Amino acid sequence: MFHIRRRAPWDFLRENQATPEPVYRRRREFLKKMILGGAGLGAASLTASACAAEKDKARIANGEQDTGAAPPAALNYTRNPKYVLDRPLTKEETAAKYNNFYEFTTDKERVHQLTEKFITKPWSVEVAGHCEVKGTFDYMDLIKGVPLEERLYRFRCVEAWAMAVPWIGVPLAKIIEKLKPTAQARYVRFVSFLKPEEAPGQKTQSWYPWPYYEGLTLAEAMNELTLLAVGIYGKETPKQHGAPIRVITPWKYGYKSAKSIVKIEFVYAQPKTFWNDLAPDEYSFESNVNPEVPHPRWSQATERMIDTGERVPTQPYNGYGEMVAHLYSR
Repeated sequence: MFHIRRRAPWDFLRENQATPEPVYRRRREFLKKMILGGAGLGAASLTASACAAEKDKARIANGEQDTGAAPPAALNYTRNPKYVLDRPLTKEETAAKYNNFYEFTTDKERVHQLTEKFITKPWSVEVAGHCEVKGTFDYMDLIKGVPLEERLYRFRCVEAWAMAVPWIGVPLAKIIEKLKPTAQARYVRFVSFLKPEEAPGQKTQSWYPWPYYEGLTLAEAMNELTLLAVGIYGKETPKQHGAPIRVITPWKYGYKSAKSIVKIEFVYAQPKTFWNDLAPDEYSFESNVNPEVPHPRWSQATERMIDTGERVPTQPYNGYGEMVAHLYSR
């Protein structure tokens, strides 16, 4: 049922809503109209996160670098009790020092050491393709107005190791609803950053087709499990986990959850994906966790918990079958 409502302050400005020239000349009138009309993303400089971004821009312009010395800030969130685990949480320190992030290195235990020069603030995300709301937005303005929630998720790597972590973010479906995809949108494509001067792996591993790119069907992206994460363990996402904003699809192998995204694009045709392009026989577009389908070079029947070394049976869809199996019924 449709209804008329006053636009909230965080609502998006549509691309074709040009501001009249007199408004530019009269700042006070512009501010008044913005507040009454709810021009949220169009007025990103007025939000707390964007103010911080402006300070970071000034810092970078002065030649200063984000050294990573400051700890991630605590987040204001509520735990969603619907998402529970059948295993203990992985220790935060262990999860922080065992990461796949080829943009920096293929050595999982060195990623956290090589992200120091990676600048994650300010950070913008471009929205493009078959949607009504397009543009480039500060990442926190992109999720503004949707309460942050913590979800305890199992995380399964295609390499048969696993962990259990408390992600913090917003349902991607809520963001997609605000972006208003058109009838031509059948898939959602994600593109990660390209900064070889900050990410040594992008510079030394030139044979990879950087930047990283991934994709989901629109139905997968709209599924209740799919999270747009900005935090973990109660704090902003550390760089080695894909700061400042990444996708989480817990029923799929980890490489489907694109890290440090800079673009969200709504497309009609199935998009190409990084690992499927490199090794289509090993990494399918769907890449759902399946213990009965081995990787060509190892079994997927069990998984190793990274903090304890315990081997546990792999669950179909990583244990989330009740929520996602219907997406693949044919």
